[in-house]
Amino acid sequence: MKAPVKKLLGARIKELRKGRNLSQYQLSEKIDIDPKHLSRIEVGNSFPSLDTLENIAKSLGVEMKDLFEFEHEVKGKELKDKIKKLLDEADEAKLRLILKVSRALVR
Repeated sequence: MKAPVKKLLGARIKELRKGRNLSQYQLSEKIDIDPKHLSRIEVGNSFPSLDTLENIAKSLGVEMKDLFEFEHEVKGKELKDKIKKLLDEADEAKLRLILKVSRALVR
């Protein structure tokens, strides 16, 4: 069963915030909301307004669509299926590049 969007969104915001070495307090100050509200958003108990989402994205230096990028949550068979689909769509030049990058990552 997939996690609710509120939880995925909250986890993604937390991931991006931590990646920029910001505390909840620092981010909440930047976006002008109460730190407790940001905490509720990050644990998936509250869904931010559109204005708050825009402010979060701007403060984290990402596009709003990036807040809804949950691909890192994909696991197991679903992950393999997504990779296979991408490979099926790639032309020969892209497949060569994918092979080079894959070799570099595995070594």
